[in-house]
Order: sequence, then C-alpha cells, then structure tokens
Amino acid sequence: MEHPAGFAPRPDAGLLRRVGDLRPDLGTAAKPALIAVAHGSRDPRSAATVSAVVADIAARRKDLDVRLAFLDLNTPSVEQVVDAVAAQGHTEAVVVPLLLGSAFHARVDLPGMLAAARTRHPRLRLTQADVLGADPRLVTALRERVRSAGADPRDDRIGIAVAAVGSSSQQANRRTREIGDLLAAGTAWHTSVCFATTEPSLPQVVSDLSGRGCDRILVAPWFLAPGLLTDRLRTAAPALTHAPTIGAHPLLTEVALDRYTRAATATFELSA
Repeated sequence: MEHPAGFAPRPDAGLLRRVGDLRPDLGTAAKPALIAVAHGSRDPRSAATVSAVVADIAARRKDLDVRLAFLDLNTPSVEQVVDAVAAQGHTEAVVVPLLLGSAFHARVDLPGMLAAARTRHPRLRLTQADVLGADPRLVTALRERVRSAGADPRDDRIGIAVAAVGSSSQQANRRTREIGDLLAAGTAWHTSVCFATTEPSLPQVVSDLSGRGCDRILVAPWFLAPGLLTDRLRTAAPALTHAPTIGAHPLLTEVALDRYTRAATATFELSA
C-alpha cells in the first residue's frame, strides 16, 4: 500500500511500509477490500499507533486487501483510498470506522464521503461497517492496560477515572458512561467516567472518587491512540498514573475484523 506524500504529521514510514507489504495484489478480488478509517491527528504518535493497528489487521487476514485512511489531518484521505481501491479493480469494499463512538464522524462525515465516492465510482459497492463501540473485548483490552499500570483488581481502595473524548451528543456521552461499570466488572475497583472536551472533567471525577474513599486513583484513557487530548488529560492530573491507550491490541484487531465480516456478510445476503 502506497501512501501519498504529505502525511501531516508523518507516522513512522516503516510501519506504513509493513502495512503495504502485508497487502496482496488482489486486483479484482472476490473478497471486499477492507478500508480502515481512523480519525486523524496532528500528533504523530496517533498516526503511528493506528498504522500499527492496521498492520496487525493485515497480518491476521493476508487474504484481504487492507488499507488505511483518515477522516482528517492525515493522509491518505478516505477519498484517496477509495479512488485507489476502485482503480485497482475492486468492485466491493467494506469501510471499518476505527472509532470508539457513534458520533458526528460516524453518523455524518463518513457517510457523506462515501456517498460522494459512490457517485464517482458507481461500479464500486461501498459498505460502512459499525463503529468499534463499547465492545466487551475492547473493555477487556482497556482493563489489561489498567492492570499493566499497576492496578490490582482485588484492591477496593483503587479508583479508576475512565477518560473519553466526549461528544456534543448527550446520547453518545451516556453510552460512554457505561464503560465505567463494564470496566469494573469482576474487580473491586470504583470507577467514574470523565471527558476531555466536556464535563464532567478529570479533576471533577478525581474529586468524586476521593470522596468515595479511594486512596489511589488511576486514569484509564478510553482512546485508541495517544495524542493531544491524552496529553491534555495528563496535564490536568500530572500526579496520577495514566494507563496506556488501547493501541495495537489483539482484541482490537479481533473487533475490527468482526465489524468487517458482519458488514460483508450482510451485503452478500442482501445481494443474493
């Protein structure tokens, strides 16, 4: 897979080459191409992490043409990748949003891009898969990241501040708040959810957890990759331990491929 010049910021070139090396030259392949779409960020760590995630997806399914695209701030764009897939002769592609929430990007931005792409390429069937969402496997991955940061699941004095992006959609924020209970399941932890872009803020949640008797508080970032917002959270609570983001975790690969398979299967059944 070749990435056009002008990646801004440019992730590790070796990672991108490895994604390309794992993609077979399928031409008019029977299986739909998989276009993994990430948000994009000015922070190079974000693009590098997403590149590693997509490399893992490609390694798991070497029979698929796996491509990486970004909604904003990085290249290749969704439009560029769809054009490249069509030019290579694919007649079907499944677009898998590497997004944890079903907010504006998943409900408006991406569908609009795909609608325009269908007009440009009427012979290319494009199917948008579901977002990653609050899949229990991703919550398990986050729990593993928190444990790796030193949180004993048997310790009932530990508070976990689950930190997410936040959305202008209150419905989306309500769904995100469920992550706290899911993360605490099977542990003695106390959890509370905060947002990087709206309230409740991290300091507010830390105060809440302290008031509930937690004498050690860790931050669990409900983010796929590090970036400007995770740095903002660290600045807001520099004295706390911040667990790693989910990143290139095997369970993330599993969920992304599950979204692809479900969408591809549904498309096949509708056309049968």
